[in-house]
Amino acid sequence: MKLENILLLFIFLLPFTIISQDISITGNVKDSENNPIYFANAVLLSSKDSTAIKGTSTNDNGFFELKNTKQGNYLIKISFIGYTDFSKPITVSTEDIHLGDLILNENTEALDEVNIIANKPTIKKEADKLVFGVENTALSEGTLLQVVKSTPGVLVLDGHIMVKGSSPSVYINNRKVQLSTEELLQLLESSPANAIKSVEVITNPSASYDAESGVVINIIMSKNLVTGYRGSVSGNYTQGVFPRYNFGMINYFKTDKINLFANYSYTSEKINRDNDDGVYYFDTNNQIDEVWKSSTNRNTWTKSHSLNFNLDFLLNENNTLSVSSNMLWTPYFKYKLDNNTNIFNANNEFQSRFEADNLTNDDKYNLGFDLDYLHQFSKSSLAFNSHFTIYDYNRFQESSSIYYDQNNIFIAPTAFNTDANQKTQIFTVQLDYKLPINDTSNFDAGSKYSSIQSDSDITRYDYDFNTNEEVLNLANSSAFEYNENVFALYSNYDKTFGKWSLNAGLRMEQTDIKGTSITYNQTNKQSYLDWFPTASIKYQAEGVSSFYTTYKRSIVRPNYKDLNPFTFFLNDNTLVVGNPNLKPTYKDHFVIGSAVTSFLTLEAYYINEKDFIIELPLQDNVTNQLVYAPVNIDKSIEYGFDIISYFNISDTWFMYAVTSFYNAQEEKNTVNGFIEADKWSNYSVLSNDFSFLEDRSLSVNLTFIYQSEVLQGFRDVGARLESELSVSKTILKEKAVISLSAADLFNLGDFETTTEYLNQQSYNHTDLDNRFVKLGFRYKFGNTILKTNERQKAVKERERIKERD
Repeated sequence: MKLENILLLFIFLLPFTIISQDISITGNVKDSENNPIYFANAVLLSSKDSTAIKGTSTNDNGFFELKNTKQGNYLIKISFIGYTDFSKPITVSTEDIHLGDLILNENTEALDEVNIIANKPTIKKEADKLVFGVENTALSEGTLLQVVKSTPGVLVLDGHIMVKGSSPSVYINNRKVQLSTEELLQLLESSPANAIKSVEVITNPSASYDAESGVVINIIMSKNLVTGYRGSVSGNYTQGVFPRYNFGMINYFKTDKINLFANYSYTSEKINRDNDDGVYYFDTNNQIDEVWKSSTNRNTWTKSHSLNFNLDFLLNENNTLSVSSNMLWTPYFKYKLDNNTNIFNANNEFQSRFEADNLTNDDKYNLGFDLDYLHQFSKSSLAFNSHFTIYDYNRFQESSSIYYDQNNIFIAPTAFNTDANQKTQIFTVQLDYKLPINDTSNFDAGSKYSSIQSDSDITRYDYDFNTNEEVLNLANSSAFEYNENVFALYSNYDKTFGKWSLNAGLRMEQTDIKGTSITYNQTNKQSYLDWFPTASIKYQAEGVSSFYTTYKRSIVRPNYKDLNPFTFFLNDNTLVVGNPNLKPTYKDHFVIGSAVTSFLTLEAYYINEKDFIIELPLQDNVTNQLVYAPVNIDKSIEYGFDIISYFNISDTWFMYAVTSFYNAQEEKNTVNGFIEADKWSNYSVLSNDFSFLEDRSLSVNLTFIYQSEVLQGFRDVGARLESELSVSKTILKEKAVISLSAADLFNLGDFETTTEYLNQQSYNHTDLDNRFVKLGFRYKFGNTILKTNERQKAVKERERIKERD
């Protein structure tokens, strides 16, 4: 199936309805806490024989409308999984009927020794976020990463989670995940999704979030219900290019005073990656001098342990003390790179070649600890959090190259090894005060202080083949100390008046940075005070339509690795360097949108980023080296238009569809000239959820994600199509679940990257290990109706911990 045909099918399936007239029955469905219930069923029954006349589902505001109703006597029935049905007789005459608020109460009798199977995901679109409900669907039997990848608007590309072109902050139960990007993906891939209730994509976070939280993905775990013990064991086997394994155990214990959650998982995997690269080196007249064509095979072996626990002490009805930890230990990480490069002249005539091998071994751990205290006043609340992270990373690298002449005769070898270490400590304290002013307005304020200290060093030894000895390379050995302190204050206010709602906030952050290169006796200092406003306005029209606009200013600080001035050699000709002079990126994000119907939302957005940080491949045409370096670019603008739709095709088939057309622009002045790039792209998702059998115990999810050619750091990244099929079946009296999934069904998930500007020209075709089949099994024991207090407590600062790639 061609990409164009799939995209046409996707657009064809977007629903546009014609609104009819005549007598309508409307109402608002809410729970006992006055929260709207979306996707509740509203069915009109005949009062004579209870025959179903017509039905619909509530929208994201809990609103429903039954149109074109004939005169007569009926029974309106409202139902939603886990709640007691609501029924009421009504008489339809000549005027529309509005039933007002209809309250559904939780059905405690239905909570027996098994979980209720709902099977359909739900979507709720608000002005500042989208809520994707996945509890008890086929997706919930996969991994956290599978759920995140299936969330509307979220794209996972080549080891990076992206929302509208930027990297989001990931939270679990409103706490920032305390891991680097690489470790975050590792955690999401190894963690089961069966405890997830929903995923929130918050495009306009309030001022209470860190200023670096431009976009937030917040994973909500299921709430607590009753006391007792609950546990589960799970495992999965994945066959890609190589086999992968994962085993996990979850234990949860709850009493009236104590909640204890503990989760352990072990992952063993080997990941393959192949690249075909080409670099065109130019002479002094800017004409092609040499062409280097490379084939590279990369293999990564990982064995990791993750353990996290949450312990809540309910001291009394007004005070709660919590201790939590998230620990990731990777005692075995091996990275092996085999490269073969052929060198040709401008006439494509073979000149020489070389083989380069790189082997690295890592040992690292990332330990985070939190202490929380919450005091509930009669109306307001005060929360205190302290956090501590210790991160230790060690890498030993061995690199060797063998060179051959035009006749493929051996010339000479080179070899070197490096020993790199990094230790990072993060300490934060935070105080938050929340005050509900009245039924229509709320106020919250708070402060935060964070301190980061990161020390790293690298030592390189070159091998002398004449003496068979290692020689210290002082030019490429160094040590770096980094200290950062950030103090923040914020306030936030939200108000609802009539059909209008307003949310406005302001955050202030004072940042002080000091980076010292010990070897070169160089110090770089930065100190800046910044203000970060956020605002959201929404108008709820009659019926289901609404209009909204949002604005958010945020900051992206450089990763500690990017600020480190080290030069890290992958081989003699491919380097990764740091930049201690990097400036932070400032981002302004505007959105205007409308919920046109209960299942169709339209949005337009504009993003302007000043001093945007990207990693550019910079080719040195004199030394024939390719250097990857982080730089600030002068201008980065993105604007686009989104269509978001979700609807039930039948009782057993739910579909959501997203398509986004957007334009990206980038500009930078360099010593070699001015660079600019401009490209329109499309991102589309088509996801289908099916439930089968009489008890709905067989669930199926089929998802397609299409990304057209996109601009990333002056490089064109080719189109790709991600696809995944997931099937799950409850067995053993619903105590166990067996699941099967397959990814990259059409083998269209790979991509090509091209660079062409000024005196830079190269290409890279990437073949990822993203085509696999996964078999999983989970067994529940204990009181299976218990919902855990699982959460990941974290801080934004930890995300900036990264290693050399």
